[in-house]
Amino acid sequence: MEHASLRIPSRPHPARRLVSASGVAILAGALAAGACAQDSGAQDIAAPAPAPAAMAEAESRTAYPPEDEALYLARFNQLLEAARTGAGLGSYDPLEPVAGASDPQPLPRAERPALSAEALAEAESYAAARNSSAFIVMKDGAIQHETYFGETTRDTPIVSRSLAKPVTALLVGRAIMQGHIASLDQPVADFITEWQGDAQREKILVRHLLDMRTGLLPQGFSREPEDILNRAYLHPRHDEVIINDYPLTHEPGTRYEYSNANSELVAPVIERATGMRYSEYLTEALLEPIGASGGEVWVNREGGTAHSGCCLMLPAQSWLRMAMLVMNDGEWEGERLLPEGYAEAMRTATDENPHYGMGVWVAGPYVPERGFAHPSVPYGKVAHSEPYLDRDLTLFDGNGNQVVYMIPSQRMIVLRTGSAPPKDMAWDNTVLPNLLIRDAARLAGEPLPEPQE
Repeated sequence: MEHASLRIPSRPHPARRLVSASGVAILAGALAAGACAQDSGAQDIAAPAPAPAAMAEAESRTAYPPEDEALYLARFNQLLEAARTGAGLGSYDPLEPVAGASDPQPLPRAERPALSAEALAEAESYAAARNSSAFIVMKDGAIQHETYFGETTRDTPIVSRSLAKPVTALLVGRAIMQGHIASLDQPVADFITEWQGDAQREKILVRHLLDMRTGLLPQGFSREPEDILNRAYLHPRHDEVIINDYPLTHEPGTRYEYSNANSELVAPVIERATGMRYSEYLTEALLEPIGASGGEVWVNREGGTAHSGCCLMLPAQSWLRMAMLVMNDGEWEGERLLPEGYAEAMRTATDENPHYGMGVWVAGPYVPERGFAHPSVPYGKVAHSEPYLDRDLTLFDGNGNQVVYMIPSQRMIVLRTGSAPPKDMAWDNTVLPNLLIRDAARLAGEPLPEPQE
C-alpha cells in the first residue's frame, strides 16, 4: 500500500512546528529531559559501565542506497544548524495520516465542580507561565477544567515527543490481547528475524523494549554524522539501522538504560506481528475502540517505517483517553482491551529503575530530582520539591515536561502539554498533582492518601 508524502506547507500547522523532539541525540544530554546537569538526586544504583564506541566506519556498517545516505546527511546538517540555536528539526517529513476514531466525541464535562475555582486557577497559572499548549483536569470520568493556549485548540494535534512511548506499550498489550504477540516474554527475534542466531540479541524480550532493559546503547550526545545515535534517529531507514548496526552494551534484562532505540523497535515488531502498518494498527486496535481522534505520525521515508518512539501527533483529549484506559485497568466502557493485569504491569517498576514501568513513570521512592537516564546519571533531572501526595501516582512523561498524571486516590487525570518552560521558570513535577490532590481531598472532606516515601 502506497502512502503519499505529507509535506509541511510553508506556513505549517502549529503541531508540526517543532521546537525539540524526543530522541534528538544531537542536543545536549539527549535524554528527553533537556534539564541542566546537576549533582544531586542520583540514586544508589551502580553507575553505567563504559559504552563501546558508537561510531562505525562506513565500510563496517550496513550499506544503504546513496540517495538514503544523502537524505540522512541533509537531515543531520539541518538539525546540527538548528541545535546551535537550541531548536530541533524544523518539521517532520514525510508524515503519514493516523485516522483515529471514525466519530470522535469530546469527553463529557462535569455537571458539578469537584475542585475549587481557586485551585484550578492557580494550577492553570502555573501551566500558562511555562509555555503550555494544553491543560486539562479530569475527575471521576468528566472534565473539570480544560484550557488551551496560543493557537492550540481541542482539535490541534499535539507533538508527542516521548508521550509516544506509553502508546507503544498499549499497542503491544492490544497485540497480545488479539493473539498477534504471545506474551511480554516472547523473544523479539521472533519478529526481528535478523537477530536470530545472535546469542545476545535473542535474549531480548518484548517487555525489554517497553521497560528499557534491552541492553542496547543508551541515549547520549554526539555532533558526529557517523554516530549511531544520530543515524538511528534521522536516517530514512532508521529501523534497519537500529536492527543491523545499533550496539548492545549490556546483558539483556539486567540493566535499565533510557534509549529511544527500544521504543523505535516497537513499530517494526507491531508491523511484522500484525501485517498492518503501524498507523493503521494504532487506529484499529487503540484509537477507534477508545473513541480517540487521530492525527499524523512521522515515517522515515515515503512508505517507510513509523517513528514509534516519538513524533506522533494527536489532540490532547486522545492522550487523556489513553491515560483513562490505563487507570481503568485496561477496560473501556465494559470491554476489556488489554489483558488482565497488563495495565498493572505497565505501572510496575523494575528492580533496575524503581521509577519506570513499561512506558509509564511511577512515583516509587521519593527523590528530590528524577531523571530519564539510568538513575545514577547526575544530569537531566526534573525537580520534585516534595513527595507525591499519592504514592500510587503514575504518569506519562516526555520531553518538554509534557505530562499526564494518573492519580488513583482521587480518580483524577491531569494533562499538561507544551514546550519546555523558560529557564527562569523551571518545571516541578509535584506542583500540579499535589495542589489538586490537596484541594480535592479538602472539598470532599476526606483525608489525604498515603504519600510517596
